[in-house]
Amino acid sequence: MDFQTRIPTVAVLGPALAVFALVALIRHRRDVPGWRGGPLVLRIAAALYAAAVASLTFFPLWIYGGSYRNQAEWIGQIQPVPLLMADITMIPNVIMFMPLGFLLPLFLPRLGRGRTVLVCALVSLGIELLQLVQYIVLANGRAVDVNDLIANTLGGLLGYAVLRAAQRAAATRTVLERVTPG
Repeated sequence: MDFQTRIPTVAVLGPALAVFALVALIRHRRDVPGWRGGPLVLRIAAALYAAAVASLTFFPLWIYGGSYRNQAEWIGQIQPVPLLMADITMIPNVIMFMPLGFLLPLFLPRLGRGRTVLVCALVSLGIELLQLVQYIVLANGRAVDVNDLIANTLGGLLGYAVLRAAQRAAATRTVLERVTPG
C-alpha cells in the first residue's frame, strides 16, 4: 500500500503547549513556589523555546509507505566525520542552542559550565538519535550529522557565556535573579 501522511507541527505541539498552559495555570492559582511572577515567565519562555526546537528538528512529521518510502539505507543518513561538510549552515544550529545554554543554569543554578555544555551535547545527541529513528521507522529523510552535534554544543557554550556575562552586570543580574525559580 502506497501512502504518505503529514502530521503538522500544531497537531502535536499545540496540545503539548495547551497542557503546559493548564499545568502552569493550576500551579499559579495554587501558589506553588516558582510558578508566579518572573519564574513563571521564565518557565513559559522555556516551554516556548522547547516547542520551537521540536518544531525545527522533528516537524512536520512525514510518514511514508510503499513506493513512497525512502529506499536508501539508514546508515547512509549518518554523517560521522566531523567538520568534513562544515559550512555556514552550522550557524543556525549554534544560534538554536544558545538559549538552552542560557536557560539551564537559571533553572539549575549549581550547573557549571562543563555540566551545562554536557547537557547541551546530550540534548543534541538525543535530537540526532530521534531523527535517525524517524528515518528508520517513518522513512522521512532526516539526516544525522555530527556537525549538528558540534554546532549545538557550541551554541550551548555560547549561551552559557552570555548568561555569565549578563550576571556580571548589576542591572541584568537583578532581572535574572527575579526570574530564577527557587
